[in-house]
Amino acid sequence: MRPIRIGNGAGFWGDSPAAPREILQAGELDYLTLEYLAELTLSILSHQKQKNPHAGFVPDVAKVSTHLAECIQQGATTKLVTNGGGMNPAGCAADVALAICEKGLSELKIGVVTGDDFADRIDELRGAGVSMDNMDTGESFGKIQDRIASANVYLGAAGIVEALEQDAAIVVTGRIADASLVTGPCIHGFGWDFSEIDKIAKATVAGHLIECGAQVTGGFYSDWSEDIPLGNVGYPIAIVDENGDSRITKPPGSGGVVNEKTCAEQLIYEIGDPARYGTPDVIADFSQVQFQLSAQDEVTVRGGKANGVPDKLKASIAYYDGFMASSMIVVVGPDSVAKARAAGQAVFEKLERDGVVFDETRIEVLGSGDTIPGLALSQGNPWEVVLRLTARSSRREFTDRLGRELAPLVTSGPPGITGYTGAKSRSTPVLSFWPTLIDREHFTTKVEVKAASEWLIT
Repeated sequence: MRPIRIGNGAGFWGDSPAAPREILQAGELDYLTLEYLAELTLSILSHQKQKNPHAGFVPDVAKVSTHLAECIQQGATTKLVTNGGGMNPAGCAADVALAICEKGLSELKIGVVTGDDFADRIDELRGAGVSMDNMDTGESFGKIQDRIASANVYLGAAGIVEALEQDAAIVVTGRIADASLVTGPCIHGFGWDFSEIDKIAKATVAGHLIECGAQVTGGFYSDWSEDIPLGNVGYPIAIVDENGDSRITKPPGSGGVVNEKTCAEQLIYEIGDPARYGTPDVIADFSQVQFQLSAQDEVTVRGGKANGVPDKLKASIAYYDGFMASSMIVVVGPDSVAKARAAGQAVFEKLERDGVVFDETRIEVLGSGDTIPGLALSQGNPWEVVLRLTARSSRREFTDRLGRELAPLVTSGPPGITGYTGAKSRSTPVLSFWPTLIDREHFTTKVEVKAASEWLIT
């Protein structure tokens, strides 16, 4: 069987809006994936849905679907798979359907995969003996149970496969594991059985390599130089064969670079134990993966095997943890670092005298090394720094107060405060992350596939 070409046009919500269009036009893709969900993105989408029941998904999906429709009208057969449905996959499907129908493709099928959101099942699961204790710290779930913002389990590729088998051209999901956006099309396209876990493990390697977008094509690359253009950086393409081995590349003529080092750096990104990288589909062993440059900006990937299938699924729970505010102001001149720290301390001392006491505070002097603590800076004492003050409290009126205290430094602080404070900072809810593991038997993946016109009706 011929290899499957899978491109990824987004590594997170907020990634380049031009990337999906560019890779669609130049990538000759069988599938385009869009990976939007970082650990706390779902909590943000949940917060939006609470304000507006029709929200809670990534609106970029509809824009990309418009570009996809134009490509289909020109003869392309590319299919779109994305977890941009977030907290409202059906709402996202309706938004996509509107974009598709406006292009005259009302019969194009859209699949929706759900079953990950269990926020309304927490009491049921707790009653069944599920602990949900923090997998990192061991803390009891009872500590945060009354402050839940969102609760989602990481589902695997099964729902994507089922939707593709029902001829969905666009598959919209909630919290699907990042690499499963690639393993799903491979399982469907090659007709793999879910028991062929070594093949799925190899495809998981490919999925992990492209899931962060341009990180594997030269972005965030430790050997970056001015010779590597990033203004037109190409987003990644995985060319996967029927055994699961792959080649990683990018659209011809695009910027960035693909080589053994960019792939190696991405392979070890956020994986924990390289011999036991857990996804809902497989526990993959990355420890023997090998890379070989096979052409310019093309790397052949070999290796990767299975260490079984997990009995438990990772769940991502977010909970409300008070409020936070952050404000910045520029400090210039001699001794600017010392002046900035003194100014920050003065602000918090003044607030404390007024009875405003925070749960947590931070004084950072950007330009002095505070963002890289422990590393010496070669430039010595800079003449220009940015003072950033941050505070967290369970009381919003306290964090609101912080934003009003930087402007007075222009006349009441040390010399060199410029006054470039910008708009007064606003308090925002703090959403903290609570990871846990839950037996997979408690979750069922649900799939619904309908023509675009039908999604508009619902």
